[in-house]
Amino acid sequence: MTGPLVLIEPYANRLGGHHQRTLVALAQARPGSLVIAPHGIASDAVRALREADSRLVTAPAGPVSTMLLALSRLAAGLSSAGQRVFRSRRWPRRLRRVPHQITLIARCLAEASALRSGRRLESGADAVVILTASEALHGAAALLGGQPHLRFVHEAVTAEDAVVRLLGRLARRGEQRVIAVYPTQAVGDQFAAAFADLPAVVGSFAVDDGRRLSDAERDGGRAAFGIPAAEAVVCLVGGWWPYKDIAVVDAALDRLKEPLHLVVAGSPLDEAVLERWRSLSDLRVHTVPGPVSESVLRLVYAAADAALVTRRPGTGKESGLVMDAARLGVPLVVSEHDDALATRLHGQSWALTFPAGDPDALADALHTVIRQPPDYPGPEAPGVLGMRTAAEQADFLTRTFAPLRTKES
Repeated sequence: MTGPLVLIEPYANRLGGHHQRTLVALAQARPGSLVIAPHGIASDAVRALREADSRLVTAPAGPVSTMLLALSRLAAGLSSAGQRVFRSRRWPRRLRRVPHQITLIARCLAEASALRSGRRLESGADAVVILTASEALHGAAALLGGQPHLRFVHEAVTAEDAVVRLLGRLARRGEQRVIAVYPTQAVGDQFAAAFADLPAVVGSFAVDDGRRLSDAERDGGRAAFGIPAAEAVVCLVGGWWPYKDIAVVDAALDRLKEPLHLVVAGSPLDEAVLERWRSLSDLRVHTVPGPVSESVLRLVYAAADAALVTRRPGTGKESGLVMDAARLGVPLVVSEHDDALATRLHGQSWALTFPAGDPDALADALHTVIRQPPDYPGPEAPGVLGMRTAAEQADFLTRTFAPLRTKES
């Protein structure tokens, strides 16, 4: 299994996260793969894709693909306008949800455009994969795109309302040309009720690229932030989205009794909270605002004795931050928000877990890091979390796609 893949990443234009990293790693594992980025691609990824001899496409191929993408952009514009108009909670909830339903349609049309382009440009791929797919209209994307495919569905951001459900039912026969890939069993269980007839498998999205932090990078990370080698550092990476329990972090930091450096990177951040943290006597805060490049992100992780990941109870989506720490070799302080993840981490010398929503327990874990940092995760750590190498992931995708190829033939 060494043939090219068709890799579609609608989020390739965004910095940060593990979308680009997985895209690049898979393209490197299968030279000659076709990479489709319908909304453009960040410049950081372009050089790596060229070195992998990938064919990069950022414009639709053919008149039907062009029309579908134009309709997608029109729908996305209507959704943005609607979200601005109906932002206030004085509007009925049904009206406030309408723009988000239009977003689901826009994403479906963009996926269909990319699938059409992939079919036109590469007919013999080992697998066709949408790496970050919409949570709705799976069959419609396959029918409009004229292409069977795998689709990674990471989470349910917006549930389907009546109109979108109707469109989904009308295109239900297209679901047999699709296999959904859920990064965690919790996400799979969540979607099983809503899409009982959709073929699906569970497999982690993040891949281990083998690029662990070096001792020189760790020294450079400390130097970049002006932190002495003997002082304790924890990093808090990623935007402060609702599922991240920043309130627990806030309360735990207020309980600190020993000095700690905190490196905060990502977007969006809450400046009022950061100002409160800067006023704490035992805490020194270093901020790296905004989406950051891979090189800067490695610097942040390299400076840290541990990465802090806190989520609200019941959050079952794959944590790119947890995966990043394991593949880079950074110890973890993680909330027990997901039973399956907590079970994997239990007993690992490189991971400290604490009950989700418990600031006292988090404060205790931070004091443990200050007094005696956990061990660095070894090369086996990614496997503990179910991560595959890029080559193994490419083979997994090829095997999973094979029944669709057979059925299509």
